[in-house]
Amino acid sequence: MLFVVDVGNTNIEFGVFDQERLIASFRLGTNRDVTSDELGLSIRQFFMIQEIPLEKIEDVIISSVVPQVNYSVKNAMRKYLKKEPLVVQENIKIDIVNKYANQGEVGADRLVDAYAAYQKYHTAMIVVDFGTATTFDVVDEDGAYLGGVIYPGIKISLDALVQKTSKLPTVQIEKPSNVIGKTTVMSIQSGIIHGYSGAIINIISQLEAELGKKTTVIATGGLARMIGEQTNVFEKIDKTLTLDGLNLIYQNYKKQK
Repeated sequence: MLFVVDVGNTNIEFGVFDQERLIASFRLGTNRDVTSDELGLSIRQFFMIQEIPLEKIEDVIISSVVPQVNYSVKNAMRKYLKKEPLVVQENIKIDIVNKYANQGEVGADRLVDAYAAYQKYHTAMIVVDFGTATTFDVVDEDGAYLGGVIYPGIKISLDALVQKTSKLPTVQIEKPSNVIGKTTVMSIQSGIIHGYSGAIINIISQLEAELGKKTTVIATGGLARMIGEQTNVFEKIDKTLTLDGLNLIYQNYKKQK
């Protein structure tokens, strides 16, 4: 079995794969001051609840965009799983052609998503990942990573609105029953959901115009389903794309050893 870890700015997502099948997963909020013991104890509890023996884990692979927690995450794997982790872009590379002007600027999560999308769907596509930031990553028909767009995430946008205005309340990210809000809360929700959906549609349209063709569009990330329900631009909502990507990268690495 393989243990995969995706460290994002908001959440750390963990998954256990038995060959190509994701059999269990869980999330923790990303805490830049977390210790290896705190992580290790959470991981042990997860394995106990899932009734998965720790000794069944053969390897660990990590993708991270938060350097501040990398030491704690890696040390947790050493102490509690007794494994030296493979870290994407450190001691395990992604088998993808990267056409970014400065290849080192691309976040590991964006390359993992791009690689996973092409390996799973075998076509040119745009991958939209609704994370702390919303990223749009473009993959060509040969599987090469072309680049994309980084847009403020929906929660960042909402937090900025509330923080910079004196009288607006904090609200839950939910679709209101009407576009015309009858309360301040409903008005904010309408602006966030419908405004954000419109931005997503426009960015995808501009990307396809630059590519000169319609393309397959895949969505992933925490709010993918909610925004997907507001648009008709996504061919598929793939909630496990990043975890699947880590598994696929590992399987390719094993074949080449």
